[in-house]
Amino acid sequence: MEFALAHPALKAFMCGSLSGTCSTLLFQPLDLVKTRLQTLQNNMHPGAPKVGMITVFFNVIRTEKLLGLWKGVSPSFMRCIPGVGIYFSTFYSLKQHFFQDRSPSAGEAVLLGAGARCVAGVTMLPFTVIKTRFESGRYNYISVAGALKSVCQNEGPKALYSGLTATLLRDAPFSGIYVMFYSQAKKALPQEISSSSFVPLVNFGCGVVAGILASLATQPADVIKTHMQVSPALYPKTSDAARHVYTKHGLSGFFRGAVPRSLRRTLMAAMAWTVYEQLMARMGLKS
Repeated sequence: MEFALAHPALKAFMCGSLSGTCSTLLFQPLDLVKTRLQTLQNNMHPGAPKVGMITVFFNVIRTEKLLGLWKGVSPSFMRCIPGVGIYFSTFYSLKQHFFQDRSPSAGEAVLLGAGARCVAGVTMLPFTVIKTRFESGRYNYISVAGALKSVCQNEGPKALYSGLTATLLRDAPFSGIYVMFYSQAKKALPQEISSSSFVPLVNFGCGVVAGILASLATQPADVIKTHMQVSPALYPKTSDAARHVYTKHGLSGFFRGAVPRSLRRTLMAAMAWTVYEQLMARMGLKS
């Protein structure tokens, strides 16, 4: 009864947090494989076969067992559960404030998604840094609290915000592009489909298409962000990390880990938005 009387933005936060929990647990292995691919040392001699997503996947299972694929799930939960909640509650609040009487245009949808993601991204960045380090396999952190303490003692609190620029260059465009394609795809649907019992499936399909386009557009920023957060001493500036990736791997280096990231971000965003919109609809709120 008390929850029914809660502020709509709080309801949006709860719906977003619940959708984030489901998608984070399900797709964590893809995030780990993506991080490992991006941080692989390029010690292979010329002509050696390339290490791909499947090789990394089975190597993790062989050396770290099946549960090794969920390494970093604790900081992922601590980042995504409140982070997705903050994103959706900010998105809902901005939309209600600026677009209460009409739907946002394509350009406005980009700004709406990017603005909400910037708020969530900056707020949860310390947990993003810890999550990336857990997944890289280069740090022997035992717990999230221990990792936070270790970083603050050895590198200073500033290290928890390493890769901030690259993170925003990745997350703001991703969210903006995603919201634009998602909202435009839904608008283009015939009325009989958008009001049928297949709405969750249709929403999921629109989310998949939007997610693929947004993931590919922001992949270079994700590679740079990973290098900066795993080795902040080596790459203190965004330009340093970008130069290293280009010198070491060429242009293709900026798309390392694109397949697992696209799969994860696409499916995670599609599921999060589908669950969020269904929960909001059940509460009688327009998402």
